[in-house]
Amino acid sequence: MVHLLQFCDRSGPAGSILRFLRFAAGAALLAITLGSLTACAGQARVAGIADETPVILQTRQVEEVTVSVGILSDEQAIARFGVDLSSGDMQALWVRIENDSPQRLWFLVAALDPAYYSPDEAAFMFRAAGSDSDAEQLRQRFRDSAMRLMLEPGSVNEGHILVPYTEGGRFVNVELVGHERRMRFGFAVLLPDGDFDYERLNPERIYADQGLPELGVDELRASLEGLPCCTSNADGDRPGDPLNLVIIGELDDVLVALARSGWSFTHRITFRTVRRELGAAIGGEPYPVAPVSPLYLFGRRHDFALQRARTSIAQRNHLRLWLAPFTFEGESVWVGQISRDIGIKLTGKSATLTTHVIDPAVDEAREYLLQSLLVHHAVRRFGFVRAFEPTPRDVPRLNLTDDQYFSDGLRLVVMLARDPLAPQRARNLHWEEAVGPIAPLQDGAAGGP
Repeated sequence: MVHLLQFCDRSGPAGSILRFLRFAAGAALLAITLGSLTACAGQARVAGIADETPVILQTRQVEEVTVSVGILSDEQAIARFGVDLSSGDMQALWVRIENDSPQRLWFLVAALDPAYYSPDEAAFMFRAAGSDSDAEQLRQRFRDSAMRLMLEPGSVNEGHILVPYTEGGRFVNVELVGHERRMRFGFAVLLPDGDFDYERLNPERIYADQGLPELGVDELRASLEGLPCCTSNADGDRPGDPLNLVIIGELDDVLVALARSGWSFTHRITFRTVRRELGAAIGGEPYPVAPVSPLYLFGRRHDFALQRARTSIAQRNHLRLWLAPFTFEGESVWVGQISRDIGIKLTGKSATLTTHVIDPAVDEAREYLLQSLLVHHAVRRFGFVRAFEPTPRDVPRLNLTDDQYFSDGLRLVVMLARDPLAPQRARNLHWEEAVGPIAPLQDGAAGGP
């Protein structure tokens, strides 16, 4: 029900009605579906919450263990706990673990988020201004809903983990350990608010009327080398930032790999988000999901964007991705542009009258992405293809807002690993050798696709 409302415009009177409907829908769904909560000790239930199976947003199974996760919206958290968690920069993750294995498992909550809050800590932060009895009820409510950490064989456990607030969604890493056994489940959990670009993304519709060709290794390399050097403006008559990135994998795998590596989602450009961005720029405040200006490829603006933000809106790494009109090994191919923002400037060439200044050494951002994916065990194969002629430092190119950049002219290609793969096991395709600011890893074990 909530998802049917997420695409509507939330401004104006209609927005007020929508916010009320979303609150009512969230509260109703929670009352119906988020009731069967396993306590840390025993099977305590919170009064007023129906005893039904929780809403399952995402589920993964490895061998005999099934893990489901979700994020409570602000409205659902209020209905569940009786306090506004977002007012304390806190969020509730819901986790359900079905351990059908014959072994006891331990849920490593610190691996999910080392900054998680204990139930009593959260209760103290949100302690009622009223009586001691009210404060004790709040503390017991957090305790009763907490996720059990020791998972007995054949058991089903569910509950909440309280974590610092993130906007738009987050990567949820669930790690379980037993005797000589470790299991890891990764989820990119989205939390729509109506303004995120991924909310309008439907990959199946982009090429719905076309049969996408399936490419072999040699055909893939040739096709990637034959792509335009750069993004463009909407009319396609002026080159923008270089197309220096290719990621191969299905959308869910791309989101999980990038979210695991610390990348966050981005807002679309709307009146509301532009106003917020301008305020953050003037005040030097963070806006970790700030919009990314549109660039164009394949006759359309980027399909979605992600970023790694710093504490100031002026600095961030960001990337844009477009779904390519071909596949490789049955998987989607995403062509992208990545650069590092190092400042903000005023410009008449942007619809928002402001734009970020990019680091002219654009190859560094490309290498940074490769390393961040390797560190988080997300790379199966990687390599470089020729994208355009090298651009020396003393004769730089210009993007659409006249920022200078230089490059070795290579395009990074990353084939994602669906299951975690140690960096030393990632295979180098050995197509081209990058000579940018950070040398590529050398594959001493084996080469080739």
